[in-house]
Amino acid sequence: MRRRDFITLLGCASASWPLLAREQQPVKIGFLSSRSPDESESVVSAFRKGLFSVGYIEGRNMTIEFRWADGQYDKLPELAMELIDRRVDIIAATGDIVSARAAKSTTSNIPVVFVIGGDPVRLGLVASLNRPDGNLTGVSLVSSGLGAKRVGLLHELVPNAALISLLLNPNNPNAALERQDVELAAKTLGLRISVELAGTIEDFEPAFAAIVQQRSGGLIIATDPFLLSRRDQLVALAAHHGVPTIYQFREFSTNGGLISYGTNITGAYRKAGEYVGWVLSGEKQVHDLPIFQQTTLELVINLKAARMLGLNIPATLVVFADEVIE
Repeated sequence: MRRRDFITLLGCASASWPLLAREQQPVKIGFLSSRSPDESESVVSAFRKGLFSVGYIEGRNMTIEFRWADGQYDKLPELAMELIDRRVDIIAATGDIVSARAAKSTTSNIPVVFVIGGDPVRLGLVASLNRPDGNLTGVSLVSSGLGAKRVGLLHELVPNAALISLLLNPNNPNAALERQDVELAAKTLGLRISVELAGTIEDFEPAFAAIVQQRSGGLIIATDPFLLSRRDQLVALAAHHGVPTIYQFREFSTNGGLISYGTNITGAYRKAGEYVGWVLSGEKQVHDLPIFQQTTLELVINLKAARMLGLNIPATLVVFADEVIE
């Protein structure tokens, strides 16, 4: 064998050694979520794609331990402890601030990559967006001002409505801030706001009964993982009661909801998967990964739902929509 061929062969072999080492020693990822497994397939798929893009394949060089709170946020600390007992190498804390806080309160040693809505500095998770301290980093879905924007969009859809409602989960730490944004925007437009609370499935029917009784002209579903996980029920109730409703994510509109405006959540989960892979490979340390701010916003309009409600969608909204469902 010529010396040049030998050097080339040696170089190719050494380049593959890190991947081979990872395949021989599978890492264990803990996936902690406030949501439910049956309705989270799209975001879990996006998370796996993010891992795959940096060389991690489930069943080959990594495994995932899933823990789901099914909307019961008080279970999250116990579920986080279960993952630690399973000796996971890293935790992906998904499903908003409640999961991230549970992970942070449970471990200061295991790396944590979160997916949340809102400012992680303001919410007390990290000290800085550019250089997080401690063992946490992750992805932040831009949510500031979105409540106010949804008020404006709903007002365009039902301009004659004097009263609109806001459905909140009182168990969400962001609920008070979103309520404040919505009430301020409504006041600017000369609208009145009624606030209905729903922290469990049993709260849905009474909340919609109150909305109908008050003759609310429209409804805003607040940003919340539990409400997102129950999107089928909420879309069905809104249609049954004939209430024009604006939602937080496109998943509502693709499931039959009238209109949604919010961040691209699958993109956020894919980025979280990449972050997890970079930390596991040693390519990056947690404190070297700045908070990734997911700023891609989507306006989705379901014209079929509009026809069922007898609504004419303004042409200006249709033109600017990222997706129109016929």
